[in-house]
Amino acid sequence: MNKEKILSIRDLSISFMTTAGEANAIRGVKLDLYKGETLAIVGESGSGKSVTVKAIMGILSGNGSVKEGTIDFTYERNGETVHQDLLKLTKKEMRRRINGKRIAMVFQDPMTSLNPTMTIGKQIMEGMRCHYKTPKKEAYEKAVSLLSLVGITEPEKRMKCYPHQLSGGMRQRVVIAIALSCDPEVLICDEPTTALDVTIQAKILELIKEIQDRTGISVIYITHDLGVVAKVADYVAVMYAGKIVEKGLAEEVFYDPRHPYTWGLLSAMPDLNTSDEALYTIPGSPYNLMGKGKGDAFADRNAFALNIDYRMEPPMFQVTDTHYAATWLLHENAPEVGMPDALKNRISRMRKEA
Repeated sequence: MNKEKILSIRDLSISFMTTAGEANAIRGVKLDLYKGETLAIVGESGSGKSVTVKAIMGILSGNGSVKEGTIDFTYERNGETVHQDLLKLTKKEMRRRINGKRIAMVFQDPMTSLNPTMTIGKQIMEGMRCHYKTPKKEAYEKAVSLLSLVGITEPEKRMKCYPHQLSGGMRQRVVIAIALSCDPEVLICDEPTTALDVTIQAKILELIKEIQDRTGISVIYITHDLGVVAKVADYVAVMYAGKIVEKGLAEEVFYDPRHPYTWGLLSAMPDLNTSDEALYTIPGSPYNLMGKGKGDAFADRNAFALNIDYRMEPPMFQVTDTHYAATWLLHENAPEVGMPDALKNRISRMRKEA
């Protein structure tokens, strides 16, 4: 079955000018998002996850510049299929044609996403009124139904509330309602549950999954929480130092990881059944994005690093039709190195639980 590609990122490179020099934040990222599917981008802080999606939205900060690459977005307009390179649009064109209307984003902290001086109702109606010139009565009715859809009780009453009158979980639901108000094709969730407690987190994740099943929307999740990924993702991309180091179907990356960095991330997940006294941590410090050093960015932190890792950057090696990893350990001449036994045991437990 041929899947319909909605977003295609190719060779994306982004750098930022800082007082210390040029930081190469994104280095040749290549990613695809398919219609109705969920892509999760995972990695530690500073790996380039948020910068990648900010480039999709056209909201990079002033000191950031796209060095090369394309972001091809495919959508329907007046019955015709349009292919648009988002990097060729101006910020004004992005705001008018894409942001909120076709690609919407849910940010980490709902309080900073909402206007404290406007009622919830007005904020949900604003996008519909602006993009589609929806009549006020129709926009009001849709806003009420959206509040109901995201699980807010007494939606008509909440329409008159201000953000400070709602709890954190309710505010995040409102942000999701605003994101969905113009029926976008793509929803980007940048760590949407970070500021919420664990029980609310689970409810928000379930809510987004339900909405996706109902509307067929494509979702990109940005997270460093692999537990979240296991619940929601169809496809996973693991980022380190501005590059994709492993990508594949969620079950491939979870149950058959091939990159030592992915091994580290999975080993560092809290586990109730482990006999280890201390939580595993990946040794060393994150890669310096100012550096233009040779070799693999992960080499200094990699217990399984080969001599070639310090001299040449690894290409993407194919594991299956859908699974790829950028590690020299997959080269035909590399020594046989398997994942650590502790992680093997953990993965077999994860399989049983699943």
